[in-house]
Amino acid sequence: DLKNTANDNEYYEVNFELTKRLYDQFLQSDAQKFIYISSVKAVADTVEGVLTEEAVPNPVTVYGKSKLMAENYILDNLPSTKKVYILRPCMMHGPGNKGNLNLLFGLVSKGLPWPLGAYANQRSFLSVENLCFVIKELLTQQNISSGVFNVADTESLSMNEVIRLIASTNSTKARIWNVPRKLIKIFASIGTTIKLPITSERIQKLTKSYVVSNVKIKEAIGKPLPLSAREGLIKTFQSFNS
Repeated sequence: DLKNTANDNEYYEVNFELTKRLYDQFLQSDAQKFIYISSVKAVADTVEGVLTEEAVPNPVTVYGKSKLMAENYILDNLPSTKKVYILRPCMMHGPGNKGNLNLLFGLVSKGLPWPLGAYANQRSFLSVENLCFVIKELLTQQNISSGVFNVADTESLSMNEVIRLIASTNSTKARIWNVPRKLIKIFASIGTTIKLPITSERIQKLTKSYVVSNVKIKEAIGKPLPLSAREGLIKTFQSFNS
């Protein structure tokens, strides 16, 4: 919902009702494994420290609430003879990506400065390749117990580091400006009012920290993820040039 046009009922219909229908069919079928792609937003919109699976869910958005409803339905109806995995990915990316990473890539590629250098945030990312690797391991390994797992690349990065990665991908120089936060806040408020690309919501997404632990899923599959956070982002950025 990149244009923010969906209503609340659509979120509940897609994320909860359709998941419920699929899961009910799974329970009645001969299939032995069910993987539900939830989201870290089913737990928290903001994170203090590092988000683990032990955090008590408290979603704020209708997206997160509808995902949590589906999670709870699944957890309330776990079969004893089948395996069920709930995956909570963080910010995913890959070839064909849409959203804030595309906005950043376009900004840096045009030689425009990154004005949010004053924000020392850390964020977790998830390459689609690492997500597919996790799903494959859950499907092929037979001794992984049912459970809820965060899925993220192992390292977290600051947005300033991401800007430098974009610049290196394009063989350009990263221009990072430390514009005062108060000034950024004023510009974002204006952007929200007159519907510019830079809004208060987008600034918050780009500058807040959101670090997610992947320790539990790595211990479950017994293998490291194939790509580092930097390697995954570089592959995504290179795809934007193709």
